[in-house]
Amino acid sequence: MCWSQRGGPVTHVFRGTFIHSTPETALQVLEDALLGVDTAGKFFMPGMIDTHIHASQYSYAGTALDMPLLQWLNTYTFPVESHFKDLEFAKKVYTQVVKRTLRNGTTTACYFATIHTDASLLLGQIANDFGQRALVGKVCMDRNNSVKHYRETVQESVDETHRFIKELLNKKYPLVKPVVTPRFAPSCTEALLEQLGTIAKNNNLHIQSHISENIDELKLVKELFPDSETYTDIYHKFNLLTDKTIMAHGCHLSDKELTVFRETGTSLSHCPNSNVSLCSGILDARNVLNHKVKLGLGTDVAGGYSSSILDAVRRTLDASKVLTIQNPQHQTLTFEEVFRLATLGGSQALSLDDQIGNFEIGKDFDALRVNVAARGGPIDLVQFDHLTSYSLFPPICPLKGDDRNIVEVFVAGRKVVPCEDLALE
Repeated sequence: MCWSQRGGPVTHVFRGTFIHSTPETALQVLEDALLGVDTAGKFFMPGMIDTHIHASQYSYAGTALDMPLLQWLNTYTFPVESHFKDLEFAKKVYTQVVKRTLRNGTTTACYFATIHTDASLLLGQIANDFGQRALVGKVCMDRNNSVKHYRETVQESVDETHRFIKELLNKKYPLVKPVVTPRFAPSCTEALLEQLGTIAKNNNLHIQSHISENIDELKLVKELFPDSETYTDIYHKFNLLTDKTIMAHGCHLSDKELTVFRETGTSLSHCPNSNVSLCSGILDARNVLNHKVKLGLGTDVAGGYSSSILDAVRRTLDASKVLTIQNPQHQTLTFEEVFRLATLGGSQALSLDDQIGNFEIGKDFDALRVNVAARGGPIDLVQFDHLTSYSLFPPICPLKGDDRNIVEVFVAGRKVVPCEDLALE
């Protein structure tokens, strides 16, 4: 019997072509390799990581993209999210989004839920039941003038956040953990932000929120927090920027703010579909990487209309090329770099790279088995016999592939796709 580096017996050995990223190499191809895991034509790639997705917004994904961010929140988002006090409604939507993202190859998701504690706990249960690795956040917001019944007092938010954290941790789900979730600065008073920073610190928890997504948002932030020099300063003041913090968007962050991100270890989630769909802006991902800020990809459903990280890969490439059109001196992101953002980069952004992100020895086996020539799939291969494994790989990710090419999904060594329970109704 063989034993793994972690001390457990090797129960599964996979032979084939493995493609992953390392900190030193954007894309590494291991042909005819053996990979042993201690739990239980294709090639294997690491599971994809969605660093920013609103599970509660999945019910209207692909619609309601006819107005900018702040109006969009008030008109569509807050009214829909207010319905999640109904646990039957919440169960239906959350079951669908977990099933769909797993089918899309998302082995790890960082979820926003709503202000409703019991529904947020339900999302954690559903992710656990279907085997998805997840960070789940009960949303905190004590400001909301558009849908006044969809907000909390400071004390309600603090008390319910404590309850959410305690009850979710007491479930002892192996792959599902809580994340402290101030919605974004305009939805929170300073009193609430201060309390949430303390909660995260005392419990050593992840933190997620939004920052610098939209120009009108920046103006509102300045009105609400006149004493803060920048948007970043607000979160920094209340100890919400840590090496376990993931902030979504960041389209309009200054170089000075990116320096604060690097110094605090704070990560960014790049959500290109949403950034364009809501006309918010285009993140210069190259500039973020040049500042050595951790960066992952997010779908940002439902600002983003697709729940697939494959789509986020495509949109990331598109956004980078748009910046190059605008400025030919801009260094366009390569496919290999974006592949790394979708896998290892996401694990680094969520401070989970000691567990997942690639096939290095000792990490959990979060993986996708990909068949480029899947029957009924979207890819037609030409001169198949003359293509190398590397040349077969790129079409599945940035250009043509979809969930039909993802034939198996593993999370922590457990095969979660295909699964009868995962059949979409």
